[in-house]
Amino acid sequence: MTRVLIDQDITPTDRLLDSLPEEWEPTVGVDGDEDALLDVVADYEVLLVTSRIPLTRRVFDAAENLELVGKLGTGIDSVDLDAARDNGVTVTHTPGHNALSVAEHALTLTLACARRLRTADDLLAAGKWRDEYPLGTQISGSTVGVVGFGNVGKRVGKLLSGFDVELLVTDPYVPSIDAELADAEMRSLGDVLERSDVVILAPELTDETRHLVGATELARMKPSAILVNVSRGPVVDGDALVEALEADEIAAAGLDVFADEPLSPDSPLRSFENVVTTPHVAAMTTTCRRGNIDQLAENVTRLHAGHSVLDRYVPVRGN
Repeated sequence: MTRVLIDQDITPTDRLLDSLPEEWEPTVGVDGDEDALLDVVADYEVLLVTSRIPLTRRVFDAAENLELVGKLGTGIDSVDLDAARDNGVTVTHTPGHNALSVAEHALTLTLACARRLRTADDLLAAGKWRDEYPLGTQISGSTVGVVGFGNVGKRVGKLLSGFDVELLVTDPYVPSIDAELADAEMRSLGDVLERSDVVILAPELTDETRHLVGATELARMKPSAILVNVSRGPVVDGDALVEALEADEIAAAGLDVFADEPLSPDSPLRSFENVVTTPHVAAMTTTCRRGNIDQLAENVTRLHAGHSVLDRYVPVRGN
């Protein structure tokens, strides 16, 4: 009997359960706290998780029966890959399957900030009308910078093609020809920050990209510019962002991710009328989730049975 612990954040859960082998014994529901996970992890051979579950070295060291981790989605910064490798645990994930949904959400946050939707909703809630609405910003004809031109960034660029924007991109690991194919211009990070009316962050979280945008970078942006982050919270220095918003160094921010999640209701980011926040839901569309779950189920069942899957889905192969 293969015992599998499933993060309840993987929804629709029934779709996943229906795709797993009948002889597997699933348990749905796990606390995202590391100590709580340490209390139960030794009982399972397979873990199926989202990014809210911290799979640290302590967790892997305690997981004496663990053989396989399935991580839903692209980012694997929540998984200590070195610890998994040291403990002989295979790790699989589903990169690219959520890219279009995340790109759509980046555009949603961009438009929500540009057209001041939070302000407009507050006016209606207060019984007011459009005569008190500050004018919004038109995206068409503007300059948009995309930081990180991978699966998400490329799709952001494609979606923006209908807005007739000047598209600037920056990514040290992407050849300039990729930008040309998207009718974009490959520039340095500094140039993108200084020239863009909207800056959309879509890089992976690595040691290199942690706090990629801090006080210095925010100061280089136009006072009229919008910052959008659909990557990972730590890509932006949160304290520096609050200070930049307080000083009107940038015009607005659209944020789906945060350094500490879930975002506290008391977070200063919630106090700004020009900040639109969502609870890390960029990938949470029906189409995206179905594809992600189907790929995750295929990966874990094939790997557990000793069969191969594409290398792009397996960052770590165990024993």
